[in-house]
Amino acid sequence: MGHPTITVEQFFKDHGTALHLRLLSEGANLKRIIREPTVNRPGLALSGFAHYFAYKRVQVFGNAEVYYLRSLTQEQRQVRYAQLFTFKIPCIIFSRGLKPDRELLAAARKAGVPIFQSPLVTMNLINSTTLELEMMFAPRGTEIGSMVDILGVGVIIKGESGIGKSEAVLALIELGYSLVSDDVTKMTLVGGHEVIGTSSELTRNHMEIRGIGIINVAAMFGIKSVRREKALNLIVTLKLWNEVPDVDRLGMEQQFVKVLGVDIPHIIIPVRPGRDLARLIEVAAYQTKLKNSGYNAAQELNERLIAQMNPAAPPPV
Repeated sequence: MGHPTITVEQFFKDHGTALHLRLLSEGANLKRIIREPTVNRPGLALSGFAHYFAYKRVQVFGNAEVYYLRSLTQEQRQVRYAQLFTFKIPCIIFSRGLKPDRELLAAARKAGVPIFQSPLVTMNLINSTTLELEMMFAPRGTEIGSMVDILGVGVIIKGESGIGKSEAVLALIELGYSLVSDDVTKMTLVGGHEVIGTSSELTRNHMEIRGIGIINVAAMFGIKSVRREKALNLIVTLKLWNEVPDVDRLGMEQQFVKVLGVDIPHIIIPVRPGRDLARLIEVAAYQTKLKNSGYNAAQELNERLIAQMNPAAPPPV
């Protein structure tokens, strides 16, 4: 698990269109690092109080900042800008199509700080920028396995090469479910508790079928057979029958594996000729969905057995 290094250049490239950003400063250093995944309005810093200035964040100038600066003399603005740019600010965005004055552009050019302009109203710009930055800063990782959306349950299917993962995934797609990624799944931790899986841009919508080659799932089975991303709810590992000596026949003991620090339910399915792996994975996903809704069939049966062995005990609720 790692936190990526985010540059202003990457932020502008990935989200400049969505945020309607226009670069105003020539020769700015777009390699400057954005160190915190949120936004700051530098009103207090512009007024001269910079003790708690959150300079590591993207700075947004709205009406309040611009009209305050216009109330100052040219000499006062130059002093405030000189103080502002002593900090390693990543970049500045002017909202509402507001324009920076010549003194600020000159000071920013000297400091190498990029200046952007957006037509979005200040609150919308702040909200959208914060969401985009949170996704860019989210911890990331990789899981070896294919991911399928089974009736709203995100399932990663793992197993040794040649054990039948691709055949099982293909059968699930034929049953009407959606492919998220083939063979390698990129993971992102969102909100500190939800793990989102997706595929790389290069291989999206494609699968490798041994003996056939690369197929385009969307072209072959329709656009509903693929989806861009899905929350991870279950990991299924396929293992050869003789490699699973102890099988939990009732399913009372729920196993988990950690993905980006989050516990994800884990099921091992023994594989041998004649077993319909796709149907078994489908049932495992249904079972996980029921458990998440509060129903556990194995626990219910266990309580019934205990009640039958002990007639004096109250019936299970």
